[in-house]
Amino acid sequence: MHMSGASEKSKAAYNKKAAHYEHTADGRFTRRFKQLIADSVQLQAGMSVLDVGCGNGRLLAALRKRAAINGFGVDLAERMVGQASRLNPEMTFFVAGCENIPLAECSMDLIVVSAAYHHFPDVAAFAKEAGRLLKPGGAIYIADIYLPVIFRRLLNPLLPYSPDGDVRFYSPKEISANFEPLDFQLAGAEIYGHIQVITLRKPA
Repeated sequence: MHMSGASEKSKAAYNKKAAHYEHTADGRFTRRFKQLIADSVQLQAGMSVLDVGCGNGRLLAALRKRAAINGFGVDLAERMVGQASRLNPEMTFFVAGCENIPLAECSMDLIVVSAAYHHFPDVAAFAKEAGRLLKPGGAIYIADIYLPVIFRRLLNPLLPYSPDGDVRFYSPKEISANFEPLDFQLAGAEIYGHIQVITLRKPA
């Protein structure tokens, strides 16, 4: 698996944090993102749900408490995937990037992305992969950092220097536009302070 420089940095940073992730600043910061997704998703028992950038699997565990889902997760950091597998032995986890996920076409009812979208090296490739994986009518929920335009313009040029492999901060419109070539429909765009939750639906 060839990785970009940002992906290599993300993998190294999150492998280092994996054993104690819940107690790191990053772990505490991302709890609200997971909570907002958990509050937003429409779940039914038996759904197949994929978490891209799953970390230690806490979001999937929270979703499974609400409904008997079939949980799947992918992450670049193999130590995070190891933690996720130990915490959620009934779910399936893979070491993989966002653009090449080892699951079958039209196999997922839902995809969730919590505080990971700004790490993705190729969001257009991810959109295509989400389109491949989702069943017709399936939905994707993206919770990511929200910054007003002036802060995005100031910070985005600096992100190549980020030690954690951040790539770019996006507006809700930019996230939605990335899925328009695949005919996804915007189903929701909510902003909660520094967090945005974007919901997109694949055509039925």
